Amino acid sequence: MEPKKILITGGLWYIGSHTAVLFSQAGYDIVLLDNLSNTHKDEVLSSLKILTNKDIPFVEGDVRDYDFLDQLFEKEQFDWVIHFAAKKAVGESCSDPFLYYDNNISWTITLLEIMDKHNVKNLIFSSSATVYDAEKNIPPFTETDRLNTTNPYGTTKLVMEFLLKDMAQHRNFEVICLRYFNPIGAHHSGLLGENPKGIPTNLLPFILRVAKKEIEKITVFWDDYPTPDWTCIRDYIHIEDLAQAHLQSYEYLYHKKEIKANSEEEITTPSFEVFNIWTWNWKSVKEMLSIAETVVGEPINFEIGERRDWDVASSVANPIKAKQVLGWEPKKTIVEAVEDAWNFYNNHKEENK
Repeated sequence: MEPKKILITGGLWYIGSHTAVLFSQAGYDIVLLDNLSNTHKDEVLSSLKILTNKDIPFVEGDVRDYDFLDQLFEKEQFDWVIHFAAKKAVGESCSDPFLYYDNNISWTITLLEIMDKHNVKNLIFSSSATVYDAEKNIPPFTETDRLNTTNPYGTTKLVMEFLLKDMAQHRNFEVICLRYFNPIGAHHSGLLGENPKGIPTNLLPFILRVAKKEIEKITVFWDDYPTPDWTCIRDYIHIEDLAQAHLQSYEYLYHKKEIKANSEEEITTPSFEVFNIWTWNWKSVKEMLSIAETVVGEPINFEIGERRDWDVASSVANPIKAKQVLGWEPKKTIVEAVEDAWNFYNNHKEENK
Protein backbone atom coordinates (compact mmCIF):
# COMPACT_ATOMS: atom_id res chain seq x y z
CA MET A 1 0.00 0.00 0.00
CA GLU A 2 1.70 3.16 -1.20
CA PRO A 3 0.74 6.63 0.06
CA LYS A 4 -0.32 9.03 -2.65
CA LYS A 5 -0.93 12.64 -1.77
CA ILE A 6 -1.77 14.43 1.47
CA LEU A 7 -3.86 17.59 1.50
CA ILE A 8 -3.12 19.96 4.39
CA THR A 9 -5.91 22.51 4.84
CA GLY A 10 -4.83 25.74 6.49
CA GLY A 11 -1.41 24.75 5.21
CA LEU A 12 0.19 28.21 5.35
CA TRP A 13 -1.11 29.00 8.81
CA TYR A 14 0.95 28.58 12.00
CA ILE A 15 0.41 24.89 12.80
CA GLY A 16 -0.13 23.83 9.19
CA SER A 17 3.14 25.31 7.95
CA HIS A 18 5.24 23.71 10.70
CA THR A 19 3.53 20.39 10.04
CA ALA A 20 4.22 20.79 6.33
CA VAL A 21 7.97 21.11 7.05
CA LEU A 22 8.09 17.75 8.84
CA PHE A 23 5.97 15.91 6.28
CA SER A 24 8.02 17.27 3.40
CA GLN A 25 11.32 16.48 5.11
CA ALA A 26 10.05 12.94 5.74
CA GLY A 27 9.53 12.53 1.99
CA TYR A 28 5.74 12.67 1.86
CA ASP A 29 3.89 14.18 -1.11
CA ILE A 30 1.84 17.10 0.22
CA VAL A 31 -0.30 19.90 -1.15
CA LEU A 32 -1.07 22.98 0.94
CA LEU A 33 -4.47 24.69 0.80
CA ASP A 34 -5.13 28.07 2.41
CA ASN A 35 -7.46 31.02 1.86
CA LEU A 36 -4.79 33.45 3.17
CA SER A 37 -7.20 35.05 5.65
CA ASN A 38 -4.63 35.09 8.45
CA THR A 39 -1.22 34.39 6.97
CA HIS A 40 1.44 35.96 4.75
CA LYS A 41 1.77 33.84 1.61
CA ASP A 42 5.12 34.93 0.21
CA GLU A 43 6.93 34.90 3.55
CA VAL A 44 5.69 31.45 4.52
CA LEU A 45 6.32 29.86 1.11
CA SER A 46 9.81 31.35 1.02
CA SER A 47 10.60 29.91 4.46
CA LEU A 48 9.17 26.52 3.53
CA LYS A 49 11.38 26.38 0.44
CA ILE A 50 14.52 27.16 2.45
CA LEU A 51 13.67 24.64 5.18
CA THR A 52 12.69 21.78 2.84
CA ASN A 53 14.69 22.62 -0.30
CA LYS A 54 11.46 22.05 -2.23
CA ASP A 55 8.72 24.07 -3.88
CA ILE A 56 5.81 22.60 -1.94
CA PRO A 57 2.64 22.82 -4.04
CA PHE A 58 0.26 25.50 -2.76
CA VAL A 59 -3.32 26.21 -3.80
CA GLU A 60 -5.21 29.31 -2.74
CA GLY A 61 -8.87 28.60 -2.05
CA ASP A 62 -11.66 28.24 0.45
CA VAL A 63 -12.68 24.88 1.90
CA ARG A 64 -16.33 26.00 1.82
CA ASP A 65 -16.24 26.29 -1.99
CA TYR A 66 -17.69 22.94 -3.07
CA ASP A 67 -16.94 23.23 -6.79
CA PHE A 68 -13.39 24.41 -6.20
CA LEU A 69 -12.70 21.61 -3.73
CA ASP A 70 -14.32 19.03 -6.01
CA GLN A 71 -12.04 20.03 -8.88
CA LEU A 72 -8.98 20.03 -6.61
CA PHE A 73 -9.66 16.48 -5.42
CA GLU A 74 -10.34 15.34 -8.96
CA LYS A 75 -7.03 16.79 -10.15
CA GLU A 76 -4.72 15.80 -7.29
CA GLN A 77 -6.08 12.36 -6.35
CA PHE A 78 -5.52 12.74 -2.62
CA ASP A 79 -5.82 9.81 -0.29
CA TRP A 80 -5.20 11.65 3.03
CA VAL A 81 -6.29 14.95 4.57
CA ILE A 82 -4.90 16.84 7.57
CA HIS A 83 -7.53 19.39 8.50
CA PHE A 84 -6.36 22.60 10.19
CA ALA A 85 -8.54 25.17 8.43
CA ALA A 86 -10.73 26.90 11.02
CA LYS A 87 -11.17 30.16 12.85
CA LYS A 88 -9.73 29.89 16.36
CA ALA A 89 -10.16 33.01 18.54
CA VAL A 90 -12.34 32.22 21.55
CA GLY A 91 -13.23 35.86 22.25
CA GLU A 92 -14.19 36.52 18.65
CA SER A 93 -16.36 33.41 18.64
CA CYS A 94 -18.29 34.76 21.64
CA SER A 95 -18.93 38.11 19.97
CA ASP A 96 -19.81 36.56 16.61
CA PRO A 97 -20.82 32.91 17.05
CA PHE A 98 -22.49 32.74 13.64
CA LEU A 99 -19.16 33.50 11.94
CA TYR A 100 -17.66 30.49 13.70
CA TYR A 101 -20.60 28.20 13.02
CA ASP A 102 -20.47 29.14 9.35
CA ASN A 103 -16.72 28.93 8.92
CA ASN A 104 -15.69 25.99 11.07
CA ILE A 105 -18.68 23.69 10.74
CA SER A 106 -19.52 24.54 7.12
CA TRP A 107 -15.88 24.07 6.12
CA THR A 108 -15.81 20.63 7.64
CA ILE A 109 -19.13 19.50 6.17
CA THR A 110 -18.08 20.55 2.67
CA LEU A 111 -14.70 18.87 3.09
CA LEU A 112 -16.30 15.63 4.28
CA GLU A 113 -18.74 15.65 1.38
CA ILE A 114 -15.91 16.00 -1.11
CA MET A 115 -13.76 13.42 0.63
CA ASP A 116 -16.64 10.94 0.62
CA LYS A 117 -17.37 11.62 -3.05
CA HIS A 118 -13.76 10.95 -4.03
CA ASN A 119 -13.36 8.00 -1.64
CA VAL A 120 -10.72 9.75 0.45
CA LYS A 121 -11.33 8.18 3.84
CA ASN A 122 -8.28 9.10 5.92
CA LEU A 123 -8.29 12.21 8.10
CA ILE A 124 -6.26 13.75 10.92
CA PHE A 125 -8.18 16.54 12.61
CA SER A 126 -6.89 19.48 14.63
CA SER A 127 -9.18 19.55 17.67
CA SER A 128 -8.92 21.36 20.99
CA ALA A 129 -8.93 20.99 24.75
CA THR A 130 -11.93 23.31 24.78
CA VAL A 131 -14.14 20.25 24.18
CA TYR A 132 -13.59 19.05 27.77
CA ASP A 133 -16.04 19.88 30.55
CA ALA A 134 -13.75 21.94 32.76
CA GLU A 135 -16.39 22.21 35.50
CA LYS A 136 -17.31 18.54 35.86
CA ASN A 137 -13.94 16.88 35.11
CA ILE A 138 -10.97 16.88 37.46
CA PRO A 139 -7.75 17.93 35.67
CA PRO A 140 -5.71 16.51 34.08
CA PHE A 141 -8.37 15.43 31.58
CA THR A 142 -8.29 12.06 29.83
CA GLU A 143 -9.71 11.19 26.41
CA THR A 144 -12.73 9.48 27.99
CA ASP A 145 -13.73 12.41 30.22
CA ARG A 146 -17.01 14.27 29.93
CA LEU A 147 -17.29 16.72 27.02
CA ASN A 148 -18.86 20.16 27.19
CA THR A 149 -17.95 23.66 26.06
CA THR A 150 -17.99 27.21 27.39
CA ASN A 151 -17.71 29.14 24.11
CA PRO A 152 -18.78 28.90 20.44
CA TYR A 153 -15.25 28.10 19.26
CA GLY A 154 -15.15 25.05 21.51
CA THR A 155 -18.65 24.11 20.41
CA THR A 156 -17.58 24.07 16.76
CA LYS A 157 -14.67 21.78 17.60
CA LEU A 158 -16.95 19.42 19.50
CA VAL A 159 -19.54 19.40 16.70
CA MET A 160 -16.79 18.62 14.20
CA GLU A 161 -15.61 15.71 16.35
CA PHE A 162 -19.17 14.34 16.37
CA LEU A 163 -19.36 14.69 12.59
CA LEU A 164 -16.09 12.83 12.16
CA LYS A 165 -17.19 10.07 14.50
CA ASP A 166 -20.33 9.65 12.40
CA MET A 167 -18.24 9.45 9.24
CA ALA A 168 -16.08 6.78 10.83
CA GLN A 169 -19.06 4.74 11.96
CA HIS A 170 -21.23 5.11 8.87
CA ARG A 171 -18.95 5.96 5.92
CA ASN A 172 -15.84 3.91 6.78
CA PHE A 173 -13.58 6.87 7.48
CA GLU A 174 -10.36 6.43 9.47
CA VAL A 175 -10.01 9.45 11.77
CA ILE A 176 -7.60 10.68 14.40
CA CYS A 177 -8.49 13.76 16.46
CA LEU A 178 -5.69 15.52 18.31
CA ARG A 179 -6.80 17.62 21.27
CA TYR A 180 -4.35 20.29 22.37
CA PHE A 181 -4.16 23.79 23.74
CA ASN A 182 -1.85 26.79 23.24
CA PRO A 183 0.87 25.86 20.76
CA ILE A 184 3.73 28.34 21.13
CA GLY A 185 7.22 28.91 19.81
CA ALA A 186 8.66 28.80 16.32
CA HIS A 187 10.87 26.68 14.10
CA HIS A 188 14.32 26.47 15.66
CA SER A 189 15.83 28.05 12.52
CA GLY A 190 14.00 31.31 13.18
CA LEU A 191 12.57 31.21 9.66
CA LEU A 192 9.02 30.12 10.48
CA GLY A 193 6.74 31.10 13.35
CA GLU A 194 3.46 32.60 14.42
CA ASN A 195 2.83 35.82 12.51
CA PRO A 196 -0.92 36.51 12.22
CA LYS A 197 -2.38 39.45 10.41
CA GLY A 198 -3.43 42.24 12.77
CA ILE A 199 -3.29 42.11 16.55
CA PRO A 200 -2.52 38.61 17.87
CA THR A 201 -5.17 36.73 19.85
CA ASN A 202 -2.74 34.20 21.33
CA LEU A 203 -0.85 35.02 24.51
CA LEU A 204 2.82 34.69 23.54
CA PRO A 205 2.78 36.68 20.27
CA PHE A 206 0.94 39.45 22.10
CA ILE A 207 3.51 39.46 24.91
CA LEU A 208 6.38 39.65 22.43
CA ARG A 209 4.84 42.57 20.56
CA VAL A 210 4.52 44.38 23.85
CA ALA A 211 8.18 43.58 24.52
CA LYS A 212 9.08 45.20 21.19
CA LYS A 213 6.95 48.25 22.10
CA GLU A 214 4.63 47.66 19.14
CA ILE A 215 1.72 47.31 21.55
CA GLU A 216 1.57 49.38 24.74
CA LYS A 217 0.64 46.65 27.21
CA ILE A 218 -1.02 43.30 27.66
CA THR A 219 -4.05 42.71 29.84
CA VAL A 220 -3.72 39.82 32.26
CA PHE A 221 -7.21 38.58 33.05
CA TRP A 222 -6.82 38.10 36.77
CA ASP A 223 -9.68 37.90 39.20
CA ASP A 224 -10.47 35.08 41.59
CA TYR A 225 -9.50 31.91 39.73
CA PRO A 226 -8.74 29.05 42.14
CA THR A 227 -5.09 28.86 41.09
CA PRO A 228 -1.90 29.72 43.04
CA ASP A 229 -1.51 33.18 41.48
CA TRP A 230 -5.17 33.76 40.53
CA THR A 231 -4.50 33.56 36.78
CA CYS A 232 -5.59 30.82 34.39
CA ILE A 233 -3.46 27.70 34.01
CA ARG A 234 -2.92 26.17 30.59
CA ASP A 235 -0.68 23.67 28.88
CA TYR A 236 1.74 25.27 26.42
CA ILE A 237 3.35 23.06 23.77
CA HIS A 238 6.21 23.82 21.41
CA ILE A 239 4.96 24.06 17.83
CA GLU A 240 7.60 21.59 16.59
CA ASP A 241 6.47 19.00 19.14
CA LEU A 242 2.88 19.51 18.01
CA ALA A 243 3.83 19.13 14.34
CA GLN A 244 5.67 15.92 15.24
CA ALA A 245 2.49 14.59 16.85
CA HIS A 246 0.66 15.00 13.53
CA LEU A 247 3.43 13.18 11.68
CA GLN A 248 3.40 10.28 14.14
CA SER A 249 -0.41 10.15 14.00
CA TYR A 250 -0.24 9.81 10.23
CA GLU A 251 2.38 7.09 10.40
CA TYR A 252 0.45 5.23 13.09
CA LEU A 253 -2.78 5.31 11.08
CA TYR A 254 -1.01 4.43 7.84
CA HIS A 255 0.69 1.45 9.48
CA LYS A 256 -2.61 0.30 10.97
CA LYS A 257 -4.28 0.41 7.55
CA GLU A 258 -1.34 -1.47 6.03
CA ILE A 259 -1.77 -4.27 8.57
CA LYS A 260 -5.47 -4.45 7.77
CA ALA A 261 -4.80 -4.57 4.04
CA ASN A 262 -2.26 -7.40 4.35
CA SER A 263 -4.19 -9.49 6.87
CA GLU A 264 -6.25 -12.49 5.85
CA GLU A 265 -8.36 -12.06 8.97
CA GLU A 266 -10.81 -9.24 9.56
CA ILE A 267 -9.25 -6.78 12.01
CA THR A 268 -11.69 -4.69 14.01
CA THR A 269 -9.86 -1.72 15.48
CA PRO A 270 -11.29 1.71 16.24
CA SER A 271 -11.77 3.88 13.15
CA PHE A 272 -12.16 7.02 15.29
CA GLU A 273 -9.42 7.71 17.82
CA VAL A 274 -8.69 10.69 20.06
CA PHE A 275 -5.38 11.70 21.61
CA ASN A 276 -4.39 14.42 24.03
CA ILE A 277 -1.22 16.20 22.89
CA TRP A 278 0.12 17.86 26.03
CA THR A 279 3.36 18.34 27.93
CA TRP A 280 2.66 17.76 31.65
CA ASN A 281 4.38 21.13 32.15
CA TRP A 282 1.54 23.52 32.88
CA LYS A 283 1.93 27.24 33.44
CA SER A 284 -0.26 30.11 34.56
CA VAL A 285 -0.57 33.30 32.55
CA LYS A 286 1.54 35.12 35.14
CA GLU A 287 4.23 32.42 34.94
CA MET A 288 4.30 32.74 31.16
CA LEU A 289 4.76 36.48 31.51
CA SER A 290 7.67 35.89 33.88
CA ILE A 291 9.34 33.41 31.50
CA ALA A 292 8.99 35.87 28.62
CA GLU A 293 10.52 38.65 30.71
CA THR A 294 13.54 36.43 31.45
CA VAL A 295 14.00 35.57 27.77
CA VAL A 296 13.51 39.15 26.56
CA GLY A 297 15.69 40.55 29.35
CA GLU A 298 13.40 43.31 30.55
CA PRO A 299 10.00 43.85 32.20
CA ILE A 300 6.90 43.58 30.02
CA ASN A 301 4.18 46.15 30.57
CA PHE A 302 0.86 44.66 31.68
CA GLU A 303 -2.36 45.59 33.42
CA ILE A 304 -4.84 43.55 35.41
CA GLY A 305 -8.20 42.91 33.80
CA GLU A 306 -11.42 41.33 35.01
CA ARG A 307 -12.43 37.75 34.43
CA ARG A 308 -13.72 36.91 30.95
CA ASP A 309 -16.95 34.94 30.72
CA TRP A 310 -15.51 32.17 28.57
CA ASP A 311 -12.30 31.49 30.53
CA VAL A 312 -11.92 28.45 32.77
CA ALA A 313 -9.44 28.32 35.64
CA SER A 314 -7.47 25.29 34.46
CA SER A 315 -7.38 23.37 31.21
CA VAL A 316 -4.74 20.64 31.29
CA ALA A 317 -4.80 17.03 30.17
CA ASN A 318 -3.09 13.66 30.45
CA PRO A 319 -0.97 12.72 27.36
CA ILE A 320 -0.15 9.15 28.37
CA LYS A 321 -2.27 7.58 25.61
CA ALA A 322 -0.32 9.45 22.91
CA LYS A 323 2.94 8.12 24.34
CA GLN A 324 1.67 4.55 24.61
CA VAL A 325 -0.07 4.34 21.21
CA LEU A 326 1.66 6.88 18.97
CA GLY A 327 5.05 6.75 20.62
CA TRP A 328 4.90 10.54 20.91
CA GLU A 329 6.08 12.70 23.76
CA PRO A 330 7.24 16.34 23.87
CA LYS A 331 10.95 17.04 23.55
CA LYS A 332 11.16 20.82 24.01
CA THR A 333 10.60 22.96 27.09
CA ILE A 334 8.43 26.03 27.46
CA VAL A 335 11.53 28.17 27.87
CA GLU A 336 12.87 26.84 24.54
CA ALA A 337 9.53 27.64 22.94
CA VAL A 338 9.65 31.25 24.17
CA GLU A 339 13.27 31.56 23.06
CA ASP A 340 12.45 30.22 19.59
CA ALA A 341 9.47 32.56 19.28
CA TRP A 342 11.61 35.54 20.28
CA ASN A 343 14.29 34.49 17.79
CA PHE A 344 11.74 34.23 14.98
CA TYR A 345 10.16 37.51 15.92
CA ASN A 346 13.45 39.38 15.83
CA ASN A 347 14.60 37.68 12.60
CA HIS A 348 11.27 38.31 10.95
CA LYS A 349 11.22 41.99 11.85
CA GLU A 350 14.78 42.49 10.66
CA GLU A 351 14.00 40.88 7.32
CA ASN A 352 11.14 43.28 6.75
CA LYS A 353 12.83 46.57 7.64
